[in-house]
Amino acid sequence: MPKDSTGYDKTKFRDHRRLVWLLAGGVIFMFAFSYLMVPIFTFVCKQAGINGKNVLSQAGAASDMRRDDSRTIKVEFTASVHGNMRFVFTPEQRFVRLHPGERKTVYFYAENNTGNNVTIQAVPSITPADGARFFKKIECFCFTQQAFAKNEKAKMFVNFYLDPQLPRDVKEVTLAYTLFDTGGYQIKKPAVTKGRMPIK
Repeated sequence: MPKDSTGYDKTKFRDHRRLVWLLAGGVIFMFAFSYLMVPIFTFVCKQAGINGKNVLSQAGAASDMRRDDSRTIKVEFTASVHGNMRFVFTPEQRFVRLHPGERKTVYFYAENNTGNNVTIQAVPSITPADGARFFKKIECFCFTQQAFAKNEKAKMFVNFYLDPQLPRDVKEVTLAYTLFDTGGYQIKKPAVTKGRMPIK
């Protein structure tokens, strides 16, 4: 193996340097992927209809819609936090029962225990797939990122209804949220406090 006058192995040095660059590149890639995970996920779901994500509904559509009192649907709620972020996020109600065309508002409790100011994004998933496109959100904390100061607590809400065209064989629907840390703290933007009520 080629060595310099001091006896140092140049080939081994090049191999070590290459390994350092590969590891550094891997770290940068993982950081970038984590940062872009939410927008990528949202884009893919919007384009392909994956994971039961639904679109924003117009508030007037629900008020003009005839309620189907002939059946009652059970809607369950779950919540989780991505990774090891120290953030409390849980539905205040595990489920509600409602008629298609009937509006409901449910609340999720959120508490920032990370020790830092954070900005988060809740990504929804609706199952079964046959019922996802009939789940219509009118107002929701998930429409925007949410900025939380250190130790801040809040009740975040979603106002929704089920379209009466929901297939009759669908008896239960589950709305699940996963909370992501989007990085940064953007409290100066007005959008990051919509869809919630502070708790003192």
